[in-house]
Amino acid sequence: MTDEVDSVMGGVKMGVNVDIKRSDGRIHSAVVSGINVESKSVTVEWFEKGETKGKEIELEQILGLNQELAPSSYDTANVLPSKKYVPRPSLSVVNNKAVPVVGLPKRNPGRHTNVVTTNGLIKEQSVKNLKGSKPPQNNPTSFDSMPPPKQVPSLLPETANKPTRVAAVQGNNRRRSNVVKEVEKLQENRDKRRAQQAQTVEGHGHLKNKDTGNPNWEFLQMILEYKDELECTPLQDGDPMANNRITVCIRKRPMSQKEFKKKEVDVVTVPTKDNITIHEPKSKVDLTKYLENQQFRFDCAFDENASNELVYKYTARSLVQSIFEGGMATCFAYGQTGSGKTHTMGGEFHGKTQDCNNGIYAFATRDVYKLLKSSKYKNENLVVSCSYFEIYSGKVFDLLSGKTKLRVLEDGKQQVVVVGLTETEVESVEDVLKLITNGNNLRTSGQTSANAHSSRSHAVFQIVLRQNTRKKPLYGKFSLIDLAGNERGADTNSADRQTRIEGAEINKSLLALKECIRALGRKGAHLPFRASKLTQVLRDSFVGDKVRTCMIAMISPSLSSCEHTLNTLRYADRVKELGVKDPAKGGSNEGVMMDCDDDDGDILEDDDVGSGLSHEDSGLAQLRSLNDGECSVDWYNFQESVAQLQILEEEMVESHNDLLVCMDEWIQQDASLLAITNQVDYDQDAYAQQLDDMITEKQVALEALRIKAKSFRACLSEEEAQSKRRRN
Repeated sequence: MTDEVDSVMGGVKMGVNVDIKRSDGRIHSAVVSGINVESKSVTVEWFEKGETKGKEIELEQILGLNQELAPSSYDTANVLPSKKYVPRPSLSVVNNKAVPVVGLPKRNPGRHTNVVTTNGLIKEQSVKNLKGSKPPQNNPTSFDSMPPPKQVPSLLPETANKPTRVAAVQGNNRRRSNVVKEVEKLQENRDKRRAQQAQTVEGHGHLKNKDTGNPNWEFLQMILEYKDELECTPLQDGDPMANNRITVCIRKRPMSQKEFKKKEVDVVTVPTKDNITIHEPKSKVDLTKYLENQQFRFDCAFDENASNELVYKYTARSLVQSIFEGGMATCFAYGQTGSGKTHTMGGEFHGKTQDCNNGIYAFATRDVYKLLKSSKYKNENLVVSCSYFEIYSGKVFDLLSGKTKLRVLEDGKQQVVVVGLTETEVESVEDVLKLITNGNNLRTSGQTSANAHSSRSHAVFQIVLRQNTRKKPLYGKFSLIDLAGNERGADTNSADRQTRIEGAEINKSLLALKECIRALGRKGAHLPFRASKLTQVLRDSFVGDKVRTCMIAMISPSLSSCEHTLNTLRYADRVKELGVKDPAKGGSNEGVMMDCDDDDGDILEDDDVGSGLSHEDSGLAQLRSLNDGECSVDWYNFQESVAQLQILEEEMVESHNDLLVCMDEWIQQDASLLAITNQVDYDQDAYAQQLDDMITEKQVALEALRIKAKSFRACLSEEEAQSKRRRN
């Protein structure tokens, strides 16, 4: 292998000094730093102006300037310079003696200049002699006086020499330098990249001009490009329906006219009947914009073109059938305010007018009466009644009786009962819709950080089937719940106390609701229904073999609602993801699960969670243990403060109410006692004693109420201090 290299490269080896010719005609020495036998090229390096430079040169050019390094078999006849070189005149040296040219001189290790003659000999001069020297006029050894070299005749005729030269030129073209090829490749890629950038800038400018004034036109373009690559197959009428115990569906509402005027961007895509994609806008550190496409999967996904009837068919329709089989069905509408909950549950809006005939309330009621009149259930002797109430800040209010405040207790059969709740029998769909309209007018709403008219309470509408007997026992119940806007749960850091308490209660109730729904798919799992008033009221909808639940999560498509949309989808995904998976058996949920073979074995007489249980056994503590990764210590302490505040408020209001009742009795007693004084010979001592006893009784009652009022005010101050610490 070495002999082969030597036969090609000759004396050109790594580290050897050679003479090279620059593109501007200069000739100077350089060091060989690399050789390539296949391409017959040499890489050289030299030091110039304080920098190390290098280049790749063909072997023939090196050998043409350094013939003493050529191999023995090298043919110098065909290796001639491409341009005729005119030798420079020799320079005089310091001692004014000419430097004779005898054969091949030794190479000077210092810097030197080489002059190549036409016969291939080298004239070497010291760089030191270049300073202040002039070419001598009569120097016999100068190149001006040298005779021209003798031409060595070729051994072959001219006709034989010509093809050899052509072959040599073709070989040179084939053995082009690798560096040149790389430079050409880089140039080609640079030209392509510049052309693509120019095309992109032109396209962006065209889109920007097309949608003038849209600050999110770049995100819009990226979303449109993403959608162009999709083959969307949305849910259509006729697709198979799943019959699950727990069903979680997503519905995307269309863009509103208000959002179009604001030039909002649609960041939600529903590619298939069970998948949904959120295009979350992001920006890098260098302000480069990009999309983070987040994927979610549910039982059903409805796009903006789905009607209320289609949504009802794939969500709540099967639940109506279950209540005629003695079951308890529940349908939740979840999402931020303005995402379409009222539109889906109550009916479509035409302008500001709502058509209540095509909402889930109306569709469910029609199917109830349709099944009631069918031959299968006609002889069951069933009657239909309705109730409508709301849960606000842990309190229950009857929406069918002027918003009367109600109490939640448990009866002797350990069933949760809303004491005094109005239950009205209905005969038609119109009667039901009239009750819903009247109740909606009394429902609590207010302004939040996300919406000017947010639902501040959970509205629970129940369709109850009872057997038409004297006691009218319960046969089946369908609860339709319009939950409070989930953005209310983010207002726990508000400066307003009432808003903080509302947000804390909604946050806790939604967390408890999630755990109760997940418990449906886990046999023996503990049901934390006492953690909130909502789950306590709906306890019978989470217990038993004939229980079915459906959650419809509503989302807004606009970019400004992207954060709330992602929160809604994560909540719904958490419900469905762990609906049939026990966290205690290696699932993603942390904490210790409390198995309970008999759900009815741990019942309180009253609805006050903390009054008969320690902190570890309370519903709030159980809720935290089931969500250890989601509930921080600050969250738990704040929720405990709010719960304690609600308990003290209940006790104070109840004591005040009892005091009013006692005052009526005291008035009668005072009147009777004063009547004694009208007698001529009444017992003055007895009168004074009775009056003193009555005053003492009043003082004790008033002092007890005063103590409770002081405790409540102290709790309010503590909550205010905790809130300030959380905000800071």
